[in-house]
Amino acid sequence: MTKHANRLARWQRLTLYVTGALLLLTGVLWLAVHYTIGAGAGELPHPIEVWSMRLHALAAFAGLFVFGVLSAIHIPRGWKYSLQPGWKGQRKTGVALCVFALVLAVTAYLLYYFAPETVRPALGWAHAIAGMAMGGLIFIHRRRPSGLR
Repeated sequence: MTKHANRLARWQRLTLYVTGALLLLTGVLWLAVHYTIGAGAGELPHPIEVWSMRLHALAAFAGLFVFGVLSAIHIPRGWKYSLQPGWKGQRKTGVALCVFALVLAVTAYLLYYFAPETVRPALGWAHAIAGMAMGGLIFIHRRRPSGLR
């Protein structure tokens, strides 16, 4: 088995990286503005908050599309390859990425539709931490399996 046995197609990698970067940047931008120059008590949100959230939501739809693409081929093939020597770490990080994707989708849905004001801050921080963790974990998952240098 070669090191490229389960490599994403170029368009998939580019879509994943651009979408992921846009999600991470707009999420961090929203956090920075919201907790520094953002709305105070009774004030309207800062325009940067509004636009960063709009871009974040747009990128989230693209992210769901990318996850669907990965779910069709990359994830099942990776599950099979992870039984081979040298690929075991890929399974752990791949499962963690899937869990983070689920946590992000659920927390985003709850934040948008259901979260009462008393729960929103904690849920928002859980969403932010999961997003930043996923951003770092993608690079760990991307590394070549140990047996295939």
